Amino acid sequence: MALGYTFQPREARRSDGVKFTGFLPAISKSALKKISQQVRSWRLHRRTGHTAADLARMINPVVRGWMTYYGAFHRSALYPVLYRINSYVLRWIMKEYKSLRTWKQARRVMRDAAQRQPRYFAHWVWVKPAFPAIRTTRAV
Repeated sequence: MALGYTFQPREARRSDGVKFTGFLPAISKSALKKISQQVRSWRLHRRTGHTAADLARMINPVVRGWMTYYGAFHRSALYPVLYRINSYVLRWIMKEYKSLRTWKQARRVMRDAAQRQPRYFAHWVWVKPAFPAIRTTRAV
């Protein structure tokens, strides 16, 4: 079985701050795909009968393991998966609470929760639920 890492040319920085290209490890594409499939299989956004604590208890040990193993080298390669988990939690919030049915309201509540309890979900340590700008197809 493969370790789940691939070595590719990546940008690195020497101790004196000079950038260079190194041949460094990071999570492989196949491992990322398996993790993404597992996150989708959880169907977090469909678990409206559960509390946030239940969701955290369910996913935190698994996510913490991924962060420890795959995040040892080039942790930013895991960010897309962690953002995906955030989006599923956000969708759960929108379905669980009728007053938070819009993205804007749900994002605000999630951001406030992360500020109050930054370690509630394990992945919030690395990826804050501030969400980068949402891509839209509307013309400006």
